[in-house]
Amino acid sequence: MKIDGVAAIVTGGGSGLGAATARMLAAAGARVTVVDVKAGPAEQVAGEIGGLAVAADVTSAEAGAAAVAAGRERHGAARILVNCAGIAPAQRIVGRDGAVALDDFRRVIEVNLIGTFNMMRLVAADMQGLEALADGERGVIVSTASVAAFEGQIGQAAYAASKGGVVALTMPAAREFARSGIRVNAIAPGLFATPMLLGMPQAVQDSLAASVPFPSRFGTPEEYASLARHIVENTMINGECIRLDGAIRMQPR
Repeated sequence: MKIDGVAAIVTGGGSGLGAATARMLAAAGARVTVVDVKAGPAEQVAGEIGGLAVAADVTSAEAGAAAVAAGRERHGAARILVNCAGIAPAQRIVGRDGAVALDDFRRVIEVNLIGTFNMMRLVAADMQGLEALADGERGVIVSTASVAAFEGQIGQAAYAASKGGVVALTMPAAREFARSGIRVNAIAPGLFATPMLLGMPQAVQDSLAASVPFPSRFGTPEEYASLARHIVENTMINGECIRLDGAIRMQPR
């Protein structure tokens, strides 16, 4: 799909992977709606790229629908959706104080998996009503999984489960939407220089970066955005979850 001139929605667009993706899409000519739970960061990124900022909790059916409607009103129905909204708290299933609170587990599943599904269903419904492009394509959805989906570490039970769900969601969604010319893919990043990792002590950052076989550093949000762009533009990529991780395989801890 050619990006120039189409409408796009990026969730988690106020920072990290989402912000880089929103900037990339805008630079390629897309009309971008930046969705983030925090209004300030969304407005800052949208202001930089001439896009629309919408503060919304992606776990809410009503807020998600309102965000999609706002983007549709400003830019027309989106042909591109990139799901970057997510959280990654670290908790053992049973810690020093006993079993983890069930609501803590539930919250991670709600944001990372249900939030992804919520925006996917809403945007895909709009995409199905669009006129097909020359090659029959109507839209592209890119979700964010994680290498934790495959090698979740101790303390990542909720996060790994949520991202494993994103991986498992990708193929049935791609198969369902194929008749409408809508592609669905996912990216599974490894260690990336996002606010979560950059907030760790420098010694921890250095140790983590050194664990990546090559290149031995954190990935950059721009490298994530570059892959997202290639997925959008390469019509043959469908139903895939692509690891973007420098060949890292996570150890138990």
